[in-house]
This record gives sequence, structure tokens and C-alpha cells, in this order.
Amino acid sequence: MSKEPAKRLFHLASEAEIKAGEVHDVYFGRTVQILRHRGDTKRAKAEIRLKSFPQADWRWGILAGIEEAAALVAGLPVDVLAMDEGTVFGPYEPVLAIEGTYVEWAPYETALLGLLCQASGIATKAARCKKAAGERQVISFGARRMHPALAPMIERNAFVGGCDGVAVTKSAELIEADPMGTIPHALVLMVGDTVEALKAFHEVIDPKVRRVALIDTLQDEKFEAIRVAEALGKDLYAVRLDTPSSRRGDFYRILEEVRWELDYRGYDHVKLIVSGGIDEYEMLRLNPLVDAYGVGTSIANAPVLSFALDIMEIEGKPMAKRGKRSGSKQVYRCRGCFGRMVVPAHKPLARCECGGAMEALLRPLIAQGKLVRDLPPPRTIRDYVLEQLGRVELSVARTEGLRGDY
Repeated sequence: MSKEPAKRLFHLASEAEIKAGEVHDVYFGRTVQILRHRGDTKRAKAEIRLKSFPQADWRWGILAGIEEAAALVAGLPVDVLAMDEGTVFGPYEPVLAIEGTYVEWAPYETALLGLLCQASGIATKAARCKKAAGERQVISFGARRMHPALAPMIERNAFVGGCDGVAVTKSAELIEADPMGTIPHALVLMVGDTVEALKAFHEVIDPKVRRVALIDTLQDEKFEAIRVAEALGKDLYAVRLDTPSSRRGDFYRILEEVRWELDYRGYDHVKLIVSGGIDEYEMLRLNPLVDAYGVGTSIANAPVLSFALDIMEIEGKPMAKRGKRSGSKQVYRCRGCFGRMVVPAHKPLARCECGGAMEALLRPLIAQGKLVRDLPPPRTIRDYVLEQLGRVELSVARTEGLRGDY
């Protein structure tokens, strides 16, 4: 009598299944079966690159997922070159190259792309939001929009992309930081009054946690802002507006009113935090009034970057499908002007046209299955991203109604 497999609580592939190459499109399995039947053990080199970004106004991306990609292929008889995690890259630039006997690594293509595509999409959207926000704080609030098993991955990549903090406790552990959050509408509703909920928070929660009042649950934001400011005085750090779109009207004007009333009464120390449907386009409009943002769905549900993996060499000879440039490549970036160029790997570049020194971005990651370079922690990657963001422009197509200097 056959024993039925145990039913899973959640619809997920396990780490062991992913590592074993069991998460793959069926045609890779069939290809491996055919090639093994033929005794085909040829080596192949492939590169992963992006043809275009998912939105027309995106000009650059942030590479993420390299740490997981390394964990996936470590132990396989392969060599891998890759850009550093957190690197700014553009279309048609190989971000990773893998080489080895094809039948050994073919079953891992699906998972390898999945690890890079989603992580890079999240990191890129977070970076765009941070670039738009400038010096204002950006907190990742979006884990609730996706499968809970993905929460640490989502918020780690939101953080490395530039977010200043994350909300989910398990995610915060991954980046070795304290989780960040305010007061939910549920507390106000359960207590029955905004001020009483804030007072309860102030009484119970550790003083090191900043006092931020949510002021859009029951009454007009302007009057609730005055009430909570009068209740806590100097202990009130900020007010948060999560005003639903059905009640917003002109959100900019609501924020103007709140700022005016607080300042008029001497509460100019109280900051304004906004959340709910925020993205980089809304930030550019609200920046003149807002001190910090909570960003949820637009980062957590960021469009994936549709990387493709294509064979470029077989047995050391250039070979690629039509529409692709064959042969090994290297991506160089100028330390001076920050310009980038893709060239044949056997033709190194020393200087840019501007005279600046060029650096090769594809560096050894895995050599014969062994990790050969240190993988930096999330905070170090984030610092690298922020340094690069100072050297790129944020292009936006949705500019209707923007206010102030951005």
C-alpha cells in the first residue's frame, strides 16, 4: 500500500528542492535527458542580461539576488562571473555569466532567473523611491501584499535598494536592524479614539520607539493632528496620514492644512509621514511638505526585471541564437563619468573617452563550484547603492501636477 506524500501547509518549494534543481521548466529536464542519451557533455557559457526595463521611464536597474544565486549554484562544477550585488546596470549589459558542462547546470536556469528577476525589480523600485525622496526617510511597508514566505526576501531587497527601514520583524532580523512602524488603524478602532490610542501607546511601548500618531482613522486629519500634538507635546515625533484615496481629494492641500495648523500652534517639531499608494511619482509631488514615507505595494509588487539567460559560447567557440551577440563579454564602467560599455572579454579597456579609468564589473563569484569572493551584508550593499544613486538621474514620465523643486 503506497503512502501518500504529506500535505504541505503552504504552497512553496523547499530550500532543499530548489537547491537540488527540482524547480525548473519541463523543457530543461527533457533537454538534459536527450543530451545525456546522446552522450553530449559539451561545455557551454551563458550570460544573463536585460533587454529592456518594464516601464518606459526606467533607465537603470539595481542588481539584487546575487547572494541567493551564489547559494543556488555553489557546489556545481561551474564557473560564474557576476557584478557585485547592488550595482547599477543598464540594458544589454550581462550581469552574470555561467560556464560549465551544460547538462550539469541547465536544470538551474529557471530558479537562477527567478532569484535575480524579482529581487532586482524590488531593489530597483526601492532605489527609485529613495532617489525621489532625497534625504527623506523611506520605510518598506509592503510585505503584507505578498506571500508571507517572501517577506524577508522582499524587505531585504527593499532595504539594499535604499529603504531606510522595514516593518516586518522577521525581515528586520535578516538585515540586522530594528523593525520600524507606527500605530495601526486597528488600535485606534479598538480603543475608540485617536488620542486615547496614542496615550496608550505612549504608556506601554518602550520609550526608544518614536511616538507617531496615525490621524486619519475617525476624524478630519487637521483636527486630529491638533489633538494629538496637544496631548503629547514635545514627545510627539510625527503624525502619519494614510488617508484612503476615496477621502483624499487634493492630498497636497490636506498636508498643507495639517502643516499650517501644527506650525501655527508651535508644533513645528512634529514631522509629517505619509503612506498608502505612495510611489516615486507621488513623492515628487509631495516632497515640499513630507518628511518621511511608508511605501507598500509599489515596492513589494514591483515589476520584475525580465532577465534572460542565453548561451553565448559552446566549447569555447562563439555561438548564440539570432538576435544575440555571441562570445564572452565584459562590462566596463568609468570611475570618472560613470559611463558604461560592453566589449568582447578579450579586449580590455583601460581608459574611457573622458580620460577616466575603467573598472570591469563582471568579477569571479564561483570557481569550480566554490565561492571565491566575500558577499557583503545588506547594509554594505545599501551604502554602495546610495553612493551610485548620487551619480544617476531619476527619469519620470508621470509628471502631471508636480509641485516644488525636485
